[in-house]
Amino acid sequence: MQIFGVDIGGSGIKGAPVDLDKGDLAQERCKVLTPHPATPDRVADGVKQVVDHFGWTGPVGLTFPGVVTGGATVRTAANVDSAWIDTDARALFGERLGGLPVTVVNDADAAGVAEMHFGAGRGRRGTVIVLTFGTGIGSAVFTDGVLVPNTELGHLELDGHDAEKRASSKVKEDQDLSWEQWAHRVGRYLAHVEMLFSPELFIIGGGVSRKSRKFLHCIEGVKAEIVPAQLHNNAGIVGAAMRAAGTEETTATG
Repeated sequence: MQIFGVDIGGSGIKGAPVDLDKGDLAQERCKVLTPHPATPDRVADGVKQVVDHFGWTGPVGLTFPGVVTGGATVRTAANVDSAWIDTDARALFGERLGGLPVTVVNDADAAGVAEMHFGAGRGRRGTVIVLTFGTGIGSAVFTDGVLVPNTELGHLELDGHDAEKRASSKVKEDQDLSWEQWAHRVGRYLAHVEMLFSPELFIIGGGVSRKSRKFLHCIEGVKAEIVPAQLHNNAGIVGAAMRAAGTEETTATG
């Protein structure tokens, strides 16, 4: 079965049909730049451009980089325009896509359910935390395969700042940090999260997951196992499609 997934990020909007039997993209994804300012209307235009690229006419799952309640209402907008707050994203995207059935979910939650179902978290029990490093830091927390939605652990305080203002991959680029320097910051962040949640496993997602050999070995002071995401930066697209299809349950087993 194929369902369309769209992943809305602070820097790009990307999407593709997803093969839900394989947990992979059915076609090469289409990506457009996230507009700045990333207002609701302008982002909706970008989503329409991605969906129209494929001539898609079925259900669409979308991620959003913020808290989404009730599968519709945006509550936070740290890395997009503040006009998103209290917007009914499901109604907005549904109208812009000509009435197609639309499902909206937090971006890190979508990536997390994809990794737990098809990727590095498959079959893992206990507490697993998926962290996506990009424009910000997204989080998805699972206990025995069950998601605790909208956790937003990227906004924990680290060194007097939001953690994502110290350790996101955008910060690495903006401050021209070496992989070792950035890994030190990531390690401090992971140690702080570990102190609060005591996970058995951290899964590191986002675009940096493809370059895990450059930094994972530099992370120190963390007892939990740390592994890269297997679906890499496509996890959000896959998870959005899973949510739209109602197949987001994980496969954690004893």
